[in-house]
Amino acid sequence: MRLDGHEQSKNVIDSRGRRGPVMAAGGGGILLVVMMIVMNLMGVDENKQRLAVGAAKALQQRAAQAPAEPGEGINDEAKVFISQVLKSTENVWTKLFREQVQGGSYTSPKLEIYSGSVRTACGTGSAAMGPFYCPGDSKVYIDPAFFEELAQRHKAAGDFAQAYVIAHEVAHHVQNLTGYSDRVNEVRAQGDELMTNQMSVRLELQADYLAGVWAHFADKDYNILESGDIEEGINAANRIGDDTLQKEAQGYVVPERFTHGTSAQRAYWFRKGLETGSFEDCDELFRVAYDRLSR
Repeated sequence: MRLDGHEQSKNVIDSRGRRGPVMAAGGGGILLVVMMIVMNLMGVDENKQRLAVGAAKALQQRAAQAPAEPGEGINDEAKVFISQVLKSTENVWTKLFREQVQGGSYTSPKLEIYSGSVRTACGTGSAAMGPFYCPGDSKVYIDPAFFEELAQRHKAAGDFAQAYVIAHEVAHHVQNLTGYSDRVNEVRAQGDELMTNQMSVRLELQADYLAGVWAHFADKDYNILESGDIEEGINAANRIGDDTLQKEAQGYVVPERFTHGTSAQRAYWFRKGLETGSFEDCDELFRVAYDRLSR
């Protein structure tokens, strides 16, 4: 990606080096229980929960030995990159809300960089959960250690793969502002697990599509993409599909438990957003029959 010299967002909070919920010794078990409860409330499926718990235990051991990470006022490479990508999303979505969202005015989310664990309005977050968006405080949360997991564990290396992940979480903020998240919450409140999972898939695929829309305009207006970047983003979307993660975790696939979409679906909708650059067309994810989400 071409980001050298690009402006950094002022909406980044770096809380690394602060001690969040206790991760070591006896407190770690309590945190794992809390983490499981939070993931259930956020609709994370059982396979990802098992993966997250295993990763959390490894992170506990690593955190107990690791020195404090950079905090406010320290611009390390990860913070600069994250801040530049967030600023890019701010530029793109401010313009798109003005031009494509009727009566829209974009308010950027805050983004908190943390290490290990973090307190949020949605409960305690853990690095093992990966980057996430909390609608309760309109914040995106990222532990930069996830990017190492993305490259090594999920075989999705590259700066644009990382940018895609950030853009996907910012897209959840866009969905929150435009009411799409409310549609999923209404179904979730009815207690139908299958329908809730299917609505969650629609929401996640729409976030992939919107991440593609961001990339479309970020490149068109700021020329950020280099050779191979698009392939990195598509590979990242492909590597974190429900079917791929379930196969890795248990050796077989249970479509009824999908919450984010298949690898093929995630790659397809990200590419479509990248090609069209149309916010209006994202409504298709909630209009078509569920079995037609697979193209």
